[in-house]
Amino acid sequence: MSAWSRALDELVRERGSALFGYAYVLTGDVADADDLVQDALVRTFRSRHRLLGLDATHAYVKRAITTAFVDRGRRAAARPRRADADLADAAVAAVSPAPDHAPAVAAHADLHAAILALPPRERACIVLRYLEDLPVAGVAAELGLAVGTVKRYLSDAVATLRATCADIDFDATHESSPLTITGGTR
Repeated sequence: MSAWSRALDELVRERGSALFGYAYVLTGDVADADDLVQDALVRTFRSRHRLLGLDATHAYVKRAITTAFVDRGRRAAARPRRADADLADAAVAAVSPAPDHAPAVAAHADLHAAILALPPRERACIVLRYLEDLPVAGVAAELGLAVGTVKRYLSDAVATLRATCADIDFDATHESSPLTITGGTR
């Protein structure tokens, strides 16, 4: 077995679920998350270049997931939509699942839906900053953006999320997590 094959095997075995979880938080869909992880792994390991350890490989694949997610959002926004696709979206939106009786679960579902409604770059910034708990500079480095650009994306996304989910606190000084839902546990 070659070195790149061993690195791929170790990465999938040790960090595959974390990579899938990250992709799922970005996409909100199991199939899309699987596709993102698969695309990132193929892009990373097709060149068979030398990767330096599990942590570096994990970070590289995670960055590839983020890049692929943002690229997909950009391509989807550039494509013209058909009128019947809008009708299908309206039909899907009209069907709602039975409400859960636990307020915390409902609050998390609202938050998840609100995050999925954000544009791809804003969503990536929110996920990295508030769910991955990276500092703004870390988010900027992860996405290859300027710190000011990340701050703008975060500001716009937080304003949108506050308007949609009033019970979410985006206080960066919170002890356990900068993103909390009042009235429920995280």
